[in-house]
Amino acid sequence: MYNKIIVFEGIDGSGKTFHINEVSKYLIKKKVKFIKFREPGGTINSEIIRNIILSDKSIFKTKTDLLLYLAARNENYESLIKPNINKKVILIDRFMDSTIAYQHYGFKINKKIIDDLNNFVLGNLKPNFTFFHFVPIKHIKKNISGKKNRYDKFNKKFYKNVQDGFMKILKKNRNKLLIDSSKSKKYNIELIKNKINKILNIHD
Repeated sequence: MYNKIIVFEGIDGSGKTFHINEVSKYLIKKKVKFIKFREPGGTINSEIIRNIILSDKSIFKTKTDLLLYLAARNENYESLIKPNINKKVILIDRFMDSTIAYQHYGFKINKKIIDDLNNFVLGNLKPNFTFFHFVPIKHIKKNISGKKNRYDKFNKKFYKNVQDGFMKILKKNRNKLLIDSSKSKKYNIELIKNKINKILNIHD
């Protein structure tokens, strides 16, 4: 059970953060040991980097953004992932696929460079399972809640490109479940919970 890294992916407003929080509540109820963090963010240092990246006042070049994301990921790897592998379930709100979807398919940075940087930071580490939250085109950008950041200002075409990128990335990944964000929260909570039970061998 405790060697699982489970990732929640999706564009802004897809419901991934809501659902990772619901899974957290469920694991607490089931007394399953876990940690949860978001990317960018997680450790104190990573949260500082997150605030820099997403600030409305930031006008970084795309390559600078990429390097900041990987710097934040390295902090998480060293301080959160490595110490907890085989000890706790690791839940991550956005991870490697987001970097490729946003920085390659969104901003057109060379994919090999992103792959090389991910390998430099993470080595052979890969998530065990991915919940990908898909947003129908007509709903893109409609469900973004909370304080808006720099990425929330990008247009619908940008987010469509990113989501199409996610689909290409995950096409060959068998360890995934697509979550239709247009379905009710109740329906998707149950869908995700059932899959979590199978992944972690939890019995209701």
